[in-house]
Parts: sequence; C-alpha cells; structure tokens
Amino acid sequence: MVSIKINGQSKEVKGPSDMPLLWALREELGMTGTKFGCGISACGACTVHVNGEAVKSCVRPLNSLNGQEVKTIEGIGSDGALHPVQQAWLDENVSQCGYCQPGQIMAAVALLNKKTNPSDTEIDEAMSSNLCRCGTYPRIRKAVKRAASVMQGAGK
Repeated sequence: MVSIKINGQSKEVKGPSDMPLLWALREELGMTGTKFGCGISACGACTVHVNGEAVKSCVRPLNSLNGQEVKTIEGIGSDGALHPVQQAWLDENVSQCGYCQPGQIMAAVALLNKKTNPSDTEIDEAMSSNLCRCGTYPRIRKAVKRAASVMQGAGK
C-alpha cells in the first residue's frame, strides 16, 4: 500500500508496487480524467503533476510515489471554477476529439506555473511531448497564451 496526496487529499492506494500511477488512478481510485494513450511515455495523454512537475503516469510506478503529491485534471480547478487553462481551452475551441486534452492541459498548467509569460518556442518545447492526433497545436499555443494573460492579470 502506498500513501499519496492526490488533489489535496491523502489516499492509501492498494495494488502492486510496480503498478503504474495511471492504473492506480483509473482502476483503484475511479479517477478517469487521466487517459491511457500509449503506455510507453510517448504521447502524453496520461500527464499528471507529481510535486508540481508534469510526468507521464503510464510509466510512473506506485512504489516511487510514497509520500508524494499528485495532481490530476480533476484537481486543477478551485472552488468549483475552471482553471484558467481549462477556460482558455474552451474559449479557443482547442478540442476536437478531446482525448489528449487532459494531458495537454496538465502540461500547460505545469509550464505556466514555472514560466508566467512563455514565448512560442517555450510553449512548443513544453508541449512537445504531448501529442494531438487532431493537430490542434496552433489553438493549443493560443490557449496557453490566453491562460498566461489571464493568470498574470489575476496575480496567480
């Protein structure tokens, strides 16, 4: 059993110690916002935050997470409101199929938590390990810029 703080709540997660975090979230905890894409850390659909860093949950074993803080797509908003990145995704109509979007959003949030006003190059680099088979990359960049502007104005 592994003790993890998930979206601000302490959880005891059962399962084999080598179980990937993705499956612990989805199967053990019923948190299905984080998606399975490839299982080999190549697509980014499973991106979550561990101690504030964007990581691919499909290859992160439970035994490496004892006492760590995990944030998923379900935990990035506050007080029933969307996170500015989530709102920007809606405002810019980023999603087409939507499958990769939880991972894309988590990568964007991690970027904006470190870099409040990223350049196009910085956005492209930060988002490069998250693939979108629908090719909405121009809208993703535009949404990241919109969210950055909102977050700067809100003092976040």
